[in-house]
Amino acid sequence: QIHLVESGGGLVQPGGSLRLSCEVSGFPVARYYIDWYRQAPGKERELVASSPGSGGRTTYADSVKGRFTIYRENVKNRVELQMNSLKVEDTAVYICNSPDFNTWGQGTQVAVSS
Repeated sequence: QIHLVESGGGLVQPGGSLRLSCEVSGFPVARYYIDWYRQAPGKERELVASSPGSGGRTTYADSVKGRFTIYRENVKNRVELQMNSLKVEDTAVYICNSPDFNTWGQGTQVAVSS
């Protein structure tokens, strides 16, 4: 069975950092896309970053470019999202997705507040 499980969310002050993790079971992340989305209250789900497998180039939403970075831990079969210089507007539930297998995680809450 295919499962995606996120962790690492929490409360952080503006300017702080968090590192989210998407643990994958059921397929090797090295070969497939993993996307990170976020959904803030009252807003549509937004694609934050899209990371292809096999060493392809990751793309980022303009709103997070230069602040967020995806890291692939292929041996551990997980994909991490490093978030730096966090802003209040980054507050959302962050969800990882496998577009190849049409599977979503349950999400992890990130709150940025002073």
